[in-house]
Amino acid sequence: MGGPMEPPRPGVRTRCANPLVWAKEWVRSSPGTHIWLLVIGVTSLVVASASEGLGEFLVHRTSSNIHELNEHPLPSLLISGFWIERPASFLLYVVMFELLHANVERWTGTTRWLLTVGGAHIAATLASQELVLLAIEGHRLPRSMTHVVDIGVSYGLAAAAGVLTYRLRPPWRYGYLAVVLVFFGIPLLTGASFTDFGHAIALTMGFAAWPLTSAAAAEVEEAGEPGEAEEAGEVPSDKAHGPETAGPGPRSPAEPGPRDGQER
Repeated sequence: MGGPMEPPRPGVRTRCANPLVWAKEWVRSSPGTHIWLLVIGVTSLVVASASEGLGEFLVHRTSSNIHELNEHPLPSLLISGFWIERPASFLLYVVMFELLHANVERWTGTTRWLLTVGGAHIAATLASQELVLLAIEGHRLPRSMTHVVDIGVSYGLAAAAGVLTYRLRPPWRYGYLAVVLVFFGIPLLTGASFTDFGHAIALTMGFAAWPLTSAAAAEVEEAGEPGEAEEAGEVPSDKAHGPETAGPGPRSPAEPGPRDGQER
């Protein structure tokens, strides 16, 4: 029996006796994850070494809150994903990036991984800030929330957590899915903040990214095999048997039969 995870995409090495070579191959197989981590490390160092006033200014200036989205929409959406509010949490994010982002990027490829987590970060940010705006207009939140700190990488991590569900083999997949749903669902059901709604949106987009995964491509390819073979002339038609065997005869055990449909 194999391990709990589906194998990475072809061309990615999975085992090496030398730890240094293994670490090098791991980083090379997930470059986007480690470039992102490097940038976060630099910005965390900047915040940690800055004075209290400068640090607070940087955190607010790089937030994707309502004020910054109105003033600098594109920069605030992009830059906010490269900062964390508490630099002391950087090591925790390193662990989360290696467990989630690196595995998803190695499995799906850098482009598909970036489309998924980047799209989730943008969509969750815009949707959660729209909820804040509606709450302000409905007098359920103070107007000062237009300047709320909204930076971090958690939306991208939530999306990666959703995609990683499809890489795990049953029964591991079901246990992992239950943990993920509990982790993100409890805050959502018990006094949810705008970030909790953002996490739920990002997680849902991660689940919806199944068509971009290797598992989906393998199922589509497998489901299309009989039709492709017949189209190419590899499967003989009824007429090739002559008039005596014009009708469909009994199928031998070795002959492939038609598939019932693609499993989802």
